[in-house]
Amino acid sequence: FLRVRAASANALALARFLECHPSVETVQYPGLPSHPQHAIAARQMQGGFGGMLSFQVKGGRQAALDICRRVQVFKVATSIGGTVSLIEHRVSIEGLETGLPENLLRVSAGIEEAGDLTGDLEQALRQGQD
Repeated sequence: FLRVRAASANALALARFLECHPSVETVQYPGLPSHPQHAIAARQMQGGFGGMLSFQVKGGRQAALDICRRVQVFKVATSIGGTVSLIEHRVSIEGLETGLPENLLRVSAGIEEAGDLTGDLEQALRQGQD
């Protein structure tokens, strides 16, 4: 219960941060009021909106891969529901034939401090702007 609550809170903090970032095209997380099914999620998900989110970065496939290369707190791996925050370039896992956007990154939020996670993504996104 504590892990899920912390992961949900971290995912919401990350989603809010990413939604306002100039290097991010879109964020998919039901905890954001901008999400098309937010009202449904708010009725059904009383204990938080979960630890999973995805976002698309400006700059295409290479920009997304570069972010994975630059993160320091996040681990680049495929999994869900652990205590460590993970990030992955989803199309590299599933393949181009799935039709996933090549600039899509998926995050499984862990229980680290939210400021450490947003700071890590900020530095990874900022390096791409330099």
